[in-house]
Amino acid sequence: MIPKQIRSYVLREGRMTPAQSRSLDIHWEAFGIAPEDIGETKDLYSSPLTVEVGFGMGDSLLEMAISYPERNFLGIEVHRPGVGHLLMGIHDNAISNLRVVRADGLSVLKEHIPASSVAILQLFFPDPWPKKKHHKRRLINPAFLDIAANVLRVEGIIHIATDWANYAEEIRDCLNGDQRFAETTPPNRALTKYEKRGVKLGHEVADIAYRLNK
Repeated sequence: MIPKQIRSYVLREGRMTPAQSRSLDIHWEAFGIAPEDIGETKDLYSSPLTVEVGFGMGDSLLEMAISYPERNFLGIEVHRPGVGHLLMGIHDNAISNLRVVRADGLSVLKEHIPASSVAILQLFFPDPWPKKKHHKRRLINPAFLDIAANVLRVEGIIHIATDWANYAEEIRDCLNGDQRFAETTPPNRALTKYEKRGVKLGHEVADIAYRLNK
């Protein structure tokens, strides 16, 4: 029997505003993409592709897509309010280099992202699962690095940000123990809403970036 995959998130849907709901209905066809169609959507790979897993409300991802029109972006998120909010932002800013997937990020990476197709894989403030008994739910582990190594192109970058010191240490230990990756300078990125709030509270943010070796 195949063991059940441990989820790295809890589906807390929250309140869906009328605008977010309307955005999902109106803009999904133009900017959304089903997981099974990712490999067949050729325009995604016409420019270097950045994939973000768990974009939350998507404001920082939208800012990056606007700032780097020469790149393509794919955002993956399970929560409908965030998806609706980002779709609205894509439409309002009239950008064409950002597409959205509503699905479990790990499943999308494992089953639908073509091998060696991603220039940057970014995960900003994944759930730290602070209680020790829940650490098994943390997303970044050796099995995840196997998936990352498959989807990243040669010299592609995995970029992770967290404000939990022990999680940052665990992530670095995991990556340092994998000879396929070498530490590199983190790419520029937009600040997330979560991060801005944390900085005000005095949280120290760790930006961690590793490059896939040749």
